Amino acid sequence: MTVTEVGRRSPDSSNRRPENSDELVIQARREVAANVIELTLRRPDGSRLPDWSPGAHIDLILPSGTVRQYSLCGDRWDGHSYRIAVQREEDGTGGSKEIHQVAAEGSHVRFGGPRNNFRLAPAEQYHFICGGIGITAIRPMIDQAERMGIEWRLLYLGRNPLRMAYRDLENWYPAQVRTHTTAHGKRASIREWLGEVDDTSMVYACGPQSLLDALPSECDRLPDQRIRVEHFTNDSLNSAPIRTDPYEIVLDRKGETVRAEGHQSVAEALGDAGIGLITSCSRGVCGTCELSVLAGEVDHRDTILDDEERAAGTCMFPCVSRAASDRLVIDL
Repeated sequence: MTVTEVGRRSPDSSNRRPENSDELVIQARREVAANVIELTLRRPDGSRLPDWSPGAHIDLILPSGTVRQYSLCGDRWDGHSYRIAVQREEDGTGGSKEIHQVAAEGSHVRFGGPRNNFRLAPAEQYHFICGGIGITAIRPMIDQAERMGIEWRLLYLGRNPLRMAYRDLENWYPAQVRTHTTAHGKRASIREWLGEVDDTSMVYACGPQSLLDALPSECDRLPDQRIRVEHFTNDSLNSAPIRTDPYEIVLDRKGETVRAEGHQSVAEALGDAGIGLITSCSRGVCGTCELSVLAGEVDHRDTILDDEERAAGTCMFPCVSRAASDRLVIDL
């Protein structure tokens, strides 16, 4: 995302390293809020890192082999360092705790990416909404809007002000940033904050699922294509699949066919057949495992593709998705 480990990980993906992983050294560590640390990462030899754009994230591969995704929140024009912020989650699966424990200045980690499923689309005005650690995905977007001279504003929501990273944004941009906490029990009205929004604007939101669930009713005056969100979790995994009958997966380049049970995702079925795929989150939120679809219908269960992309049926995320037809032909 991202951001925090919530929803950006899965226990069964902890030993799957992303493709083209590389090594980084932690140049600096600092606390930016209670239980939130910012890490500045560089290559050991100081060489240039892959370019990225606002909304991008990297896979961080921890000493234990655990893989987590975190939004890049530094200066995209600095080609020699990455910055991420990690919120310690006491009730998580341990990734953020490990980072807080082992991420000392001078220590090494591996990374994969960057990838971007949350790109900043052209607009005449941006309305940014974030909750908690979701600020990490939004912060580079603010910088981009500033550089391009595009109007923007931010609604930054949280429970405890001490846990809200980069709250100094309201000091830098007092006319554009509104910070609201629920410490006293009152929730902010996104609808009131948005006011009248025309169709030249874009709304970007990142944060907990409760925030994202509220957006459709709060932003019902805007068409769906003017709203972009980044999910930490994937609730669609709890819904029933389109079909439960077995299906065939045809690997076009390999010239092989694999039979999948109706309850299996494509990645699960291929794994059982001894055909490995590069995956990371195993929850359909990070985009690591994207595959091209050549024929067949897909039961999309990710949070990445929009309705138009799903209808096109030309790609899928096999870690969670499966066939909605008897046969699925993929570019593998």
